[in-house]
Amino acid sequence: MKKHLLFLFFLTPFMLVAQGQKKPNIILILADDMGYSDIGCFGSEIQTPNLDEMAAKGLKMTQFYNASRCCPTRASLLTGLYQHQTGVGDMVNTRKEPAYQGYLNQNCVTIAEALKPFGYQTFMAGKWHVGQAPEHWPTKRGFDRYFGLIDGAGSYFGPYPYRPKQKLTIALDDKEFTSLNLNENYYSTNAYTDYALQFIEENDKTKKPFFLYLAYQTPHWPLQALPKDIAKYKGRYMQGWDKLRLARFKKMQETGIIPKSIKLSPRDSNLPEWNSLTQEEKINWDDKMAVYAAMIDCMDQNIGKIRKKLKELGQDKNTVLMFLSDNGASSETINPNGFLPEIFRSSKKLASDPSSFTAYGFEGANVSNTPFRLFKHWEYEGGTSTPFIAYGPEFIKPGTTSSKPAHIIDIMSTCLNLAGAKYPSTYKEQKIKQTVGVSLVPLFKGQNWSGHEALFFEHEGNRAVRQGNWKLVSNYPDNEWHLFNMANDRTELHDLSKAQPRKVQEMIILYENWAQKADVISFDKLTTKKGEGF
Repeated sequence: MKKHLLFLFFLTPFMLVAQGQKKPNIILILADDMGYSDIGCFGSEIQTPNLDEMAAKGLKMTQFYNASRCCPTRASLLTGLYQHQTGVGDMVNTRKEPAYQGYLNQNCVTIAEALKPFGYQTFMAGKWHVGQAPEHWPTKRGFDRYFGLIDGAGSYFGPYPYRPKQKLTIALDDKEFTSLNLNENYYSTNAYTDYALQFIEENDKTKKPFFLYLAYQTPHWPLQALPKDIAKYKGRYMQGWDKLRLARFKKMQETGIIPKSIKLSPRDSNLPEWNSLTQEEKINWDDKMAVYAAMIDCMDQNIGKIRKKLKELGQDKNTVLMFLSDNGASSETINPNGFLPEIFRSSKKLASDPSSFTAYGFEGANVSNTPFRLFKHWEYEGGTSTPFIAYGPEFIKPGTTSSKPAHIIDIMSTCLNLAGAKYPSTYKEQKIKQTVGVSLVPLFKGQNWSGHEALFFEHEGNRAVRQGNWKLVSNYPDNEWHLFNMANDRTELHDLSKAQPRKVQEMIILYENWAQKADVISFDKLTTKKGEGF
């Protein structure tokens, strides 16, 4: 009898759809290089009323993980696999090792490819970054319509976005979008939204459910924003990074994002004491942060446009929106070694100057990643933690917060579960690797969720494994394992590896077994890369 009940439990979502339940629209929104505390409901002073309302009326997840870097996260998010299994084990650099070839392979499927056989129209707007050659573009990976940036980092303004040492590719569907199609009013955050709205409107005539992947560049460097948005924040950051971090931390504790037992990590060692700066240096940093805040503010405004359109079309209650960031905040800077001389010169201008091409470095990233250590690229919490919000009036219990550890590999299973769809074992006559993700739908309903036995991380030699409240992490090239108890030390301040050697060994074995199955290759043994790696 128990076996029959178990069988019915797994069938139920699919049976409801088969009996005529309307399939939900699904919108997946991804921010780029946004830190853990950068939106209002996760501690920020930045105005994000749309995301805040979605969080208040939906689900917040406070221990959600990404893959700590742009390309790997996008590959994993889209496929429900760890990034190495998809062919994007590092970046979009070309390497001879299949797990590091730099574009999605044929042994994985995207969410779009998996949903199309179940009646979904599939759209994407924004940054792709998992295959630069035309044969790897979004329309070749299951998306019916696409507009956006094929590459990684680039300017936000027209008449044509530029990028250090290479021309960027903006594409509409499967054709390159030339500078003749853009004008001086072009701003990528608005442009991606405008096309997403167009796709939604066109789809409304078909009466089919849709999946939209909206991948904003914001707030990846260069810091570039619209003057009207910058004006809201000028002067707000003159209080300095220490006071800002503390204010965010207190807000996070008050709202339950971070338990009150957790300690704020110290100011990053790369930063001086705020009052040691000159007035000019303080003004320059305030300007950078005002532009950074304006970029996130503008993204939230555009999310509001999407929500407004759904309401106009009567689709607001039948749509699930999910929001997250591709990695922690970035400490990267514009330096003379990796950029053309004219780009480096423009990085010295105030960020509020539209011709500037700059980043906010360690100073801004340390604030954005409050309360954590380290940044994008590393596997400490500052590199891998993202705010996660899910909102949908008919599908998600309102006002819910979960501290269960979850991961981008879970998004595929979640989308399929919502749609009443099955994950394929083969696609276009190719065997598809089995997803290791777990559907988040039980959490959406406020039910118990089994979660994962363990979660794994690797990027350019940096490694980690999370099992229950334990986390084992190491940085490249030191390659020394450090153990932390996430229950009372999520900011990773107290290394317990010497006190818990048996636990360290157990988790090392877990990691090594996973790494072998997931096609991870030691970073020292990889062949020379060719291509870009932002």
